[in-house]
Amino acid sequence: MYQNDYGNKLVAALPKHLKQYTVDQKYSQYTAIDHAVWRYVMRLNYSYLKTVAYYPYIKGLEAAGLSTERIPDLQTMNDKLSLLGWGAVAVDGFIPPAVFMEFQQYNVLVIAADIRTLDHIAYTPSPDIIHESAGHAPIIADVDYRAYLQYFGEIGSKAIISSKDYELYHAIRKLSDLKEQRGASEADILMAEEEVHFCFQNLGEPSEMAKLSRLHWWSVEYGLIGTLDDYKIYGAGLLSSVGESYSCMQPDVKKIVYDINAANQAYDITKPQPQLFVTPSFQNLIDVLEEFAGTMAYRIGGLEGVNKAIDSKSVATVVYSSGLQVSGIFKHAYCDDAGKLSFIKTGSPTVLSYKGQQLPLHGKDRHPDGFSCPVGFLTGHITLEDLDMSALGRLGIIAGNHVTLQFESGILVSGIVITILRQENKNLLISFSDCAVIDTVSGEYLFNADWGPYDMAIGHSVVSVFNGYADPESYELFDVPANDTNPGPYDEKTVKLNEIYQCIRDLRNNPEDKAPAFSCWRMLKNKFPDDWLAPLDLLEILIPDDRFKTLADEIRQYLNDLKQRSPHNRKLIDDGMHMLPSSGDIKRMSESGAGEYHAPDSGI
Repeated sequence: MYQNDYGNKLVAALPKHLKQYTVDQKYSQYTAIDHAVWRYVMRLNYSYLKTVAYYPYIKGLEAAGLSTERIPDLQTMNDKLSLLGWGAVAVDGFIPPAVFMEFQQYNVLVIAADIRTLDHIAYTPSPDIIHESAGHAPIIADVDYRAYLQYFGEIGSKAIISSKDYELYHAIRKLSDLKEQRGASEADILMAEEEVHFCFQNLGEPSEMAKLSRLHWWSVEYGLIGTLDDYKIYGAGLLSSVGESYSCMQPDVKKIVYDINAANQAYDITKPQPQLFVTPSFQNLIDVLEEFAGTMAYRIGGLEGVNKAIDSKSVATVVYSSGLQVSGIFKHAYCDDAGKLSFIKTGSPTVLSYKGQQLPLHGKDRHPDGFSCPVGFLTGHITLEDLDMSALGRLGIIAGNHVTLQFESGILVSGIVITILRQENKNLLISFSDCAVIDTVSGEYLFNADWGPYDMAIGHSVVSVFNGYADPESYELFDVPANDTNPGPYDEKTVKLNEIYQCIRDLRNNPEDKAPAFSCWRMLKNKFPDDWLAPLDLLEILIPDDRFKTLADEIRQYLNDLKQRSPHNRKLIDDGMHMLPSSGDIKRMSESGAGEYHAPDSGI
């Protein structure tokens, strides 16, 4: 758990179970190659996206504390984002979907601290700082969009997740880590890709979280805004991908109006998207999300909601009509002859809460092996939750009395009343000693007096079911991925290449002394004949200085030859050469300062 809150109140207020996912950005560990990758992608995106991105994007870069020249640091981002009512934290690669959503609920962006390798400069399936910061952060400058993100986090954190979703999450994380790991074998990557495809193909009936993830993918990650004939990019996956930000605008990528049907459209993170969804406005995103939320267990509760919780095999919360919240891993739901929910059981340590706060003495220590409770009306259609103490007394529900409660469903509770727990004029729990709970229809004993005290939940119905604990403090600090996304130590050759990239960065920062350019170039040409980005950066620095025209011409010809030798890098080189300054650009640079240089149109 990383303790730095960057002076941001929103980050400081995060609950502990979310803070455990945060890590130190370790800014000093970014190499000169890393900064060159950032600079190339950001300059290319700036050049191209200013004409195809949704209009707040360019202004949003500055609003989010982002520069084209260097990888952003989390402190600067937080200083800027706090002015918009948001914050940011660094995390280690993929985190569970529900956790990701919950960070958004608290108005905090998660930023993967890693950056893609040069080999994956155009696109990586791994979350990285280019995708997370340059993709997500700038659009937050739009007030409607940041309201959508926060609301999505609120709804998404409640979505029931299935065990299959967890399997898919772990498969995707494994694949993304391998693809960015130096020295990972092609066989291991292929095996991991096959595992991801297998999980996608065997999800079964998609869970609430799976469907919400699709809505998130087709909006937050890969969304377009406008009309089917005139649209702009706002999705972070497109804004941060050199390749897909261009290809998505082509007519062979089908464009579909964004509505609730997007929740039924699966996606594959390992491939370019064959279709994209276009929303007419960000308000439409909120409307679609609200429509979907109306189908969730969070809103409908009941037997359907409890069954979703059981199928998830993970911690969920059931909310009784009294307001009592029961959090645990649900194992069984009983129904009466009419098919109505009559009794539920958890099979794990269980916490009882009210309005999101654990009830005193009703944590996991009190219910270490689970919790079971009836649901419904007493015979005569009596509901206990709203009765005052006098009315309870008339039913014999008084501390010290032995009482028998018969439910309409056939459930019978008989025992000695110990206490009655009330909150805000609502009866939440009756605690019994010497208690038995029997399903009188089947004759099954659901609780035996030999098992100890019995706490009976009160409520005539289940009004809501949602993912996770009701009280965030109930979460144990576990299930945090090991800090294993570190790609491993650099070999000697990579260390030397980093030194050359650093030399080029020093040349850019100290334009008066370009003499080291010759030695940099000789080393590049002789030792790293396949590298294309360093020659591009060096050429950009030399072009404005006529004294180095001969060397610049040599490098330019070298890059043209490299395109023939490495056709897979042709477009990357062409795009980079389109961004090289012309004489007009050089004049503008001299007037505004090199650090303020704005790249010309890339001509993509």
